[in-house]
Amino acid sequence: MIRPPDLVELIKSYNPGTDEALIERAYVYGARAHAGQVRASGEPYFNHPLEVAAILTGLRLDDATIATALLHDTVEDNSGCTTEELEKLFGAEIAHLVDGVTKLTKLQLASRGTAQAENFRKLLLAMSRDVRVLLVKLADRLHNMRTIRYLPPEKQERKARETMDIYAPLAGRMGMQSIREELEDLSFQVLNPGGRKSIIHRFAVLKRETGDLIPQILEDIRSALEAAGIEADVRGREKRPYSIWRKMQEKGEGFQRLSDIYGFRVITGSVEDCYRALGVLHQRWRAIPGRFKDYISQPKSNGYRSIHTTVSGRGAKRVEIQIRTREMHEVAETGVAAHWSYRDGVPSENPFAVDPFHWVRQLTEDIETSDSPEELLEHVKLEMFQDQVFCFTPNGEVIKLPRGATPIDFAYAIHTTIGHSCVGAKVDGKRVPLWTKLKNGQSVEIIRADAQRPQPAWEEIVVTGRAKSAIRRALRSAKREADIRMGREIARFAFERIGKQATDKALEAAAKSFALKGAEDLLARLGSAEITGHDVVMALYPDIAEPQPSQTPAGPVEGPMIMGLGAG
Repeated sequence: MIRPPDLVELIKSYNPGTDEALIERAYVYGARAHAGQVRASGEPYFNHPLEVAAILTGLRLDDATIATALLHDTVEDNSGCTTEELEKLFGAEIAHLVDGVTKLTKLQLASRGTAQAENFRKLLLAMSRDVRVLLVKLADRLHNMRTIRYLPPEKQERKARETMDIYAPLAGRMGMQSIREELEDLSFQVLNPGGRKSIIHRFAVLKRETGDLIPQILEDIRSALEAAGIEADVRGREKRPYSIWRKMQEKGEGFQRLSDIYGFRVITGSVEDCYRALGVLHQRWRAIPGRFKDYISQPKSNGYRSIHTTVSGRGAKRVEIQIRTREMHEVAETGVAAHWSYRDGVPSENPFAVDPFHWVRQLTEDIETSDSPEELLEHVKLEMFQDQVFCFTPNGEVIKLPRGATPIDFAYAIHTTIGHSCVGAKVDGKRVPLWTKLKNGQSVEIIRADAQRPQPAWEEIVVTGRAKSAIRRALRSAKREADIRMGREIARFAFERIGKQATDKALEAAAKSFALKGAEDLLARLGSAEITGHDVVMALYPDIAEPQPSQTPAGPVEGPMIMGLGAG
């Protein structure tokens, strides 16, 4: 178990000015609150909050977040601990963070359907108040996954599925790639142990056949950069088993045919050196067409910046190389958490760290534009799971979209009215179908017509949550307008049959009798056949209304043909 001085030393390694007294008070309070409690492994329970705190020190986070990690299970696991008491002892900031983590812990994200969607909405709302709540929860889940082998098999599977479906993608969306990859791989080990073992075995066979290629490729890259006078930290590794497995499934290829199973990073001192290094590597090895991405000039929404390229390296093996500066690397590893990280005792001034409040605003926009919890879950999962492509408007503005996006998605990303009025598109100057999948770097021009309205088929074509939500709202609105028009004709005919007029006043009175908000709601229900014209007349004139006839009256009827009009 980590002792208080050891934890303080971990924090002081990046924040010498840490509030030691605060950390020690939180340590002592947490240890007392969990006294006598044990985990499924048999170890003292308080070891878990300590490991969570240690994970967060790896992200170089502030004292309040570390103290929250030490206290995050106290309110849930000890009835004698309350949020009010934590506020008195540790202040409002820490108490609110602990309360947020406690509420997240109670959410059953492994549930299905509406329950899962509603709980996911609550998770996003809790995170929108302070992103550090999710940072603690991700560290909590990471340690729980590291020790998952002590749980019963059915609970292991449930936790692993929840981690794979929710927490790993969230970590990725936040830019915390190392945590995302570990969560995925630990889940993969539970959900498909045979698949994971097969990947590890194939790596072992490859090493026996070719030797360990990583040190050799590292030396090749370092030598090429040194010869060009570029100082850089070069690192390499095998990709994690789950990453390899996913690529095999996506590409439908076996392990032997998979190209980029190794990943290398070149970390330079400046942006200029990033591009110089790229030139050196492309001169030294043949670049693979279609495998170049410049996230330095077009960063991801979570702040990620890097140059990606794939080259044909030693032994004709394809090698993926990421090139970035030290500051970019910090954001690539810790994502949104970089905003709170410390360096040499002061908050780190990383120019590439994304503003977490801007990032959260994007998420809350998703909540506000979703009409139901299920739609929100679909929306955010789409955004979390998919890589991005970068396309341009005719004016040169960059539009970021998930991979697989279409011109309709592009139109809605600019503005809802442009999406609604989209009738066609030109990509790089050529007319293309609206279901065309856009690629990186393409210029897209949307062709509009004021009379155009969203089509039902569009919902199956688009991939972004923003477009899906806007199309669904427009289709529902159009249907309601059509129902109201139909309902007005039904009401007119039903009232005329008893010598009355369907005035606004009469319709408002009828709406009240059906406990509806107003006349339009009444007419919409009439038009959609939820109620009949006869029902409305009977509600207002029960004494003079005719009995409901069994068939429509003979003779022509002015206005449009109305199905079921005789019911009025």
